[in-house]
Amino acid sequence: MQILVRKLLQRISFKQATGCRAYCTKKVVDIGQPTPTSHPQLLKEGEITPGITSEEYISRRKRLLDLLPEKSVAIIAAAPVKMMTDVVPYTFRQDADYSYITGCQQPGGVAVLSHEYGLCMFMPEADPHDVIWQGEIAGVEAALKTFKAENAYPMRKLPEILPDIIRRSSKLFHNEQTATPTYMKLEPFQKAANNGKVEDLSSFTHELRWIKSPAELMLMRESASIACQALLQTMFHSKTYPYEAALSAKVEYESRMRGAQRMAFNPVVGGGPNASVIHYSRNDQRIKEGELVLMDVGCELHGYASDLTRTWPPCGSFSSAQDELYDLIMQTSKECMKLCKPGATIRQIHNYSVEMLRKGLKEIGILKDEGSRSYHQLNPTSIGHYLGMDVHDCSKINYCRPLKPGVVITIEPGIYIPSFFDGPESYRGIGIRIEDEVLITETGYEVLTASMPKEVKHIESLLNNFCHGLGIENHNNLRAASSR
Repeated sequence: MQILVRKLLQRISFKQATGCRAYCTKKVVDIGQPTPTSHPQLLKEGEITPGITSEEYISRRKRLLDLLPEKSVAIIAAAPVKMMTDVVPYTFRQDADYSYITGCQQPGGVAVLSHEYGLCMFMPEADPHDVIWQGEIAGVEAALKTFKAENAYPMRKLPEILPDIIRRSSKLFHNEQTATPTYMKLEPFQKAANNGKVEDLSSFTHELRWIKSPAELMLMRESASIACQALLQTMFHSKTYPYEAALSAKVEYESRMRGAQRMAFNPVVGGGPNASVIHYSRNDQRIKEGELVLMDVGCELHGYASDLTRTWPPCGSFSSAQDELYDLIMQTSKECMKLCKPGATIRQIHNYSVEMLRKGLKEIGILKDEGSRSYHQLNPTSIGHYLGMDVHDCSKINYCRPLKPGVVITIEPGIYIPSFFDGPESYRGIGIRIEDEVLITETGYEVLTASMPKEVKHIESLLNNFCHGLGIENHNNLRAASSR
C-alpha cells in the first residue's frame, strides 16, 4: 500500500512539474512597455494603458480629426531622450499629446493623423546592440496590433512616405514642443511652413484633454489617493526627521511603493523661511523647532498627475502667528471651493481669493490697506490651474473659460512672507499654502484630495498622538498580523 501511494504521489508530482514547465515556456512578446500579456496584473485584455482601452484611444483620434479642418494633417512626435551625461539619460517621460493620441510610452516615434489615412505611425527599428543594453522596443508590429494604427512603417521609410502625405494636405498641424528635424527638414514641410500653412496642434489636443473621461478620472482619483497617503506618512515622519531632504525622500518612497511611476515634479519641501519661496526645490535644510514646513507634492500614475500642498509644524503645534495666518488661508480655501461649479472660471475664483486675502491681511496688520501693492509681493500666484496628464495641464485653455463637468483644477490659496518683508516681525519668514485637487461635477465639485487632513486641530492631534505613522511596510505587517 505504501509503495502504491508513493508511486501515485510521484505521478502527481511529475504532472505538476511538467505542467509548470509548459506554462513557464509560454512566449510573451516584449514591446518595451506593459501589455495585457506581459503584465496581466496591471492591464486587462483590450487596454493600452491601465484602465484605458484601445477603443478610447481610437475615439480620441476620431474626435481630434473632427476638430481639424478638412484635408489637414497632424504630426505628433514622441518626446526626445534627454541626456544627463554623455552616456547617462534622464528618466524618460513621454509627451502628453503623443501619449494621449497613441498610448505609446517610448521615444523615437512619429505619429501622423489624417482624414485620408487615419493613424500612421513611423516607428524606430530595434538595433541588436541597443536591445542588449536597453531591451526591446515597440516597432511596426506593435503599432498595428497594440496601438491600433491603420498604417505603420519603420522610421527609415518616413522620408519616402510622409512628403506625399504632406503634399496632399491643405494645412499642417504639429506638436511644437517635440518638433524634430526628422520631418521638419523635409522639403514639403518647409514649403508649407513658408506659405503659412503650418500651425501648432496643441490648441486642439488641449481642448480634448481638458475634459476627462470616466477612465481618466479613475486614474486621477487613484493618483490623488496615492499622493494623499504618501504625504500623510511624510507628515508623521517629520516629527522624528525634521529635514527637508528626508521628507522629500520619504514622500517619493511612499508614492512609488503605492504604485506611482514617478513624482509629477520635484517635491517642494520648504522649512521655515524657505516656505516663502514658491517653487523652492533645494530641499537641503534642517527644519528648526517651531518652524512650519510647506510640502507641495504630486505623483504620476500611468500618465496622470496629482498635485497637493499642506503646511504644518513638525514640532506638533502652531504658534499664534502661524495659526492666525493659517486660518486666513484655510477660510479662503473653503470659500473658493464653494465657487467651483460649471460656468464659473478660474479667473473669477482667483479674483475672489485676492479680495479675501487682501482684507484678511489688512485686518491682521500685515498690509496697511487692502489696495496695497505689497500684496503681490506676498502672493504673486494664481488661485489654481488645470490638472491632468501634465501638472499645469492644457495651457492653451484660458483661465477665463467657463468650467465644465469633467474638468479638474487646483485650489491653492497661499501667503509667502519673506524674512526681509517690511511688516510685523512675528509674521516674517512664514510661508503657507493649502492646495487641493477639485473635480467639477454636474452639480458642483468633488475634492479629490479630501482625505489629506488640513484643519489645525486634526494636524496637531495627528502629530502629537500618532507621530510615527504607518509607513508602507508597517501597513503590510499590520495587514499580515490581522489576518492570522
